[in-house]
Amino acid sequence: MGERDAFAYWREMICATFVRLAAEPVDGPRFSGSIEHVPVGDVELSTVVAGGQHVRRTRGLISAGTEEYLLASIQVEGCGRVEQDGRVAELSPGEMAFYDSTRPYALHFDEAFHQLVVQVPQRELWLRDTRGLTSRTLGAGTPGAVVAAFFRSLSETAANSSDGGFGLVPHAIGLLSAAATYAGGAPPAREAVESLTSQRVLDFLRRNLSDSTLDADAVAKACNVSRRTLYRALDGEGVATRLRRMRVERARELLAADRDRPVGAVASACGFATESGFYRAFRAATGETPAEYRRRCGTAGQ
Repeated sequence: MGERDAFAYWREMICATFVRLAAEPVDGPRFSGSIEHVPVGDVELSTVVAGGQHVRRTRGLISAGTEEYLLASIQVEGCGRVEQDGRVAELSPGEMAFYDSTRPYALHFDEAFHQLVVQVPQRELWLRDTRGLTSRTLGAGTPGAVVAAFFRSLSETAANSSDGGFGLVPHAIGLLSAAATYAGGAPPAREAVESLTSQRVLDFLRRNLSDSTLDADAVAKACNVSRRTLYRALDGEGVATRLRRMRVERARELLAADRDRPVGAVASACGFATESGFYRAFRAATGETPAEYRRRCGTAGQ
């Protein structure tokens, strides 16, 4: 397939995945690109890895269709630019920006890039007027960083999990709405604040699972919330209970992935203060000992 044909096929692919778009490659080596599209309920997640290109959503293309989506580009590698409503958002890895399919926009990638694109029907969001929130860069120190990390994790979960992450759809839409509200500078709705707080707490717990001294007071202080707010953020589940569940889940991953790691080392890596405590928690949660679980995983993989 020639370079011209390859990009024509790519153009058809991005139109089928997102909305009707015009696109042209950046001058350079032979074009290549891939899209991994994973729908999770009303949330569509698309991992895009491709060569440099310029993409436009024109008035003519808008008038020819009925798509009404809010999209968010989360930069993973390389750099990009989002242009809409008279603004330009410069994206570096870890940053995100919104754009609206009902108005013209442009995406520019001067070199090869890797993005996660989140696409949600506007009817599912908590906000209606998007003109103030498009093409604004959200990065470190903003809710965008929390939301970007969540969606990257959700994308991996949806691609590899049997349930496809459908149970997380309400939370996902809430987080996206919260980030969009922040981008527009509007006072966040109560639901948006709660979604962001919940995700911030869960992110902190995941990063600190190996700390066996972690308790409710330490988590509340680190996340700058009260113990009452912390309890609500965990859906009424105590910190100790949620940590134990997350630690057992992490232990299952380690036991299956690294069969040579001693069980005591797995226990320590997952934040259990003693090996005996790990055995009790693991058996109570799974109905089998760590050794039995590891043996069963090894048998299933043969």
